[in-house]
Parts: sequence; C-alpha cells; structure tokens
Amino acid sequence: MAVKISRAKKNSIKKNKIRDMIDGWLFVLPFVGLALIFFVGPLLVAFMLSFKEYSFLDSVTMWQAKWVGFNNYINAFKDPTFKKALINTTIYSIGVVPVQLVIALALAIVVDSNIKGKTFFRTAYYIPTITSTVAVAVMFLFIFKTDGLLNKILVFFGLQPYNWFNSIHLALPSIMIMAVWSSVGLYMVIFLAGLQDIPTSLYEAASIDGASKWQKLIHVTLPMLKPTIFFNLVVSLIGTFQVFDQAYVVSKGNGGPLDSTMTVVLYLYRTGFREFKMGYASAIAFILFVIIFVLTLIQKKLFGEENRM
Repeated sequence: MAVKISRAKKNSIKKNKIRDMIDGWLFVLPFVGLALIFFVGPLLVAFMLSFKEYSFLDSVTMWQAKWVGFNNYINAFKDPTFKKALINTTIYSIGVVPVQLVIALALAIVVDSNIKGKTFFRTAYYIPTITSTVAVAVMFLFIFKTDGLLNKILVFFGLQPYNWFNSIHLALPSIMIMAVWSSVGLYMVIFLAGLQDIPTSLYEAASIDGASKWQKLIHVTLPMLKPTIFFNLVVSLIGTFQVFDQAYVVSKGNGGPLDSTMTVVLYLYRTGFREFKMGYASAIAFILFVIIFVLTLIQKKLFGEENRM
C-alpha cells in the first residue's frame, strides 16, 4: 500500500513538472514567435543577402540572386563614400560620447544635491530626450541657419556669422552639438539612479576622514558609479555609431555638403533604399555590427581590468 502511495506521489510530481514546463513555454511562446519572425528571421536573411548581388528591381527573387562571396565586404572597404562615412561616424562618436557623458554626470550630481527646484531641473533636462529627433533637428535648423539665432548672437558680439549646415567643416560639429543637447537628459537620469544607489555611509565615513567634496567625487562617487558609467558608455557608443535621423534631416538625406555629414547608417539607407543594392547594404550593416561588437568587447575588457585592480 505504501509503495503504491509513493509511486502515485512520484507520478503526481512528474505531471506537475511537465505542466509547469508546458505553462512556461506557453508564456514565452508569443515572445519567441515574435523574436523569430521580426528579429532572427530578418537577421539571417540579411546575412545571406550580404553575400549576394540583389536589388528590389531585379526580376529574380532574393533566393535566386547571384552569390558573390565576400565581394560586397571587399567593395565596401574600397568604396570612398563608405570610408568617408566611417570616418565621419568615428569623429562623431569620439566627439559626442565623452562630452555628453561628462555633462550628464555633472547634471546628475547637481540635481542629486539639495538645491532648490531640483525636480524642475530633472524634468527640464529630460524633456529634450522625449522630444522627437526630427523636431529637434528642425529646431536646430532654425538656430543654425544663416539668419538664425546663433548667427545673430555672434553678430551682436561683433563676430563673423557662419553658414553652419552648408560648411564642410561646421556641418558635422553642428550635428554633434544637436546630439549632445538632445540625449544628455537620458544619461543624466541613468547616472542619477546610480548616484542614489551609493550608500550614504560611504560619504559619512569619507567626511569623518576629512575628505573634501572633490576627494569624495574621485574616491567614492566615480568608483561606485563604474557599472553605470560602463552601461552609459556602451549605450552611448552604440547610439552614436547608429546616428541617422539628425544627419538625414540636416542633409536632406544626401549626406552633404560633399559627404561631410554622411554617416554609416545614412549611407546604408541610401544604398539599400534609394539605389536598391540590398546585398551591398546588408554587408555594410554587418560591418557596422562587427565594429560595434568589437568596441563593446574592448570597453568590457578595460572596465573588467579596472575592477580587478
């Protein structure tokens, strides 16, 4: 009798485990299905296309398109416009990432202090982040145009006005200023969350040891914020290497003047959806993916080594 009860109990436990497993798969099934349809599937198709010569205007399907091996990847590195776009994107990232992170950290420290009206400042700094990028770009078009606000201020102080978006030397820096202004609020909020996770006991101990505010920042705040800094750095770098909308609006989609605002994603868009070279555009997309992936690994390695120190 005892053996039968034990066997029945084991069967019941086994059935419950199977039922839990089925319930679990049913819960994740919608996500898995959507991920396969809208992410994994297109990713595999794009990877396949990067080895083919295919256009939407061809009379053959993408499955029947001609295989060209690594030619699309080789041609990309021989393409002067792609190299120019890669250089522009790198300059854009080098200019935007450190500036926006330093400003975001400074703003986060300020609004985390006991200043009056800090709730207002938190909201005010975050508003540009939730504003449409196109709206921000149009607003900066009015600020930077020949008879815009910025040139009027320069003239007021006796300085020479500039044609910001039509200058090959000033167009990209103008977009960088726009990007810093519009995205700094997002990183400020993330830094603010990191600051509020730092135990106050560390600051109290530093105060007892006679540490100044600067010493607390260097020896307490920044080391404790290292995971947050790493997260912001990775997200910011990925975002800057994927810059598209500001460059598209400012240059009207052509990357001008003289490709000075041509970015990798803008060139990818132009190649794929204006020239319909889908195979070549897919190869550019995977080159960009590899660049971002390698840069992320390098950052992880650097931050990991610092953590072990």
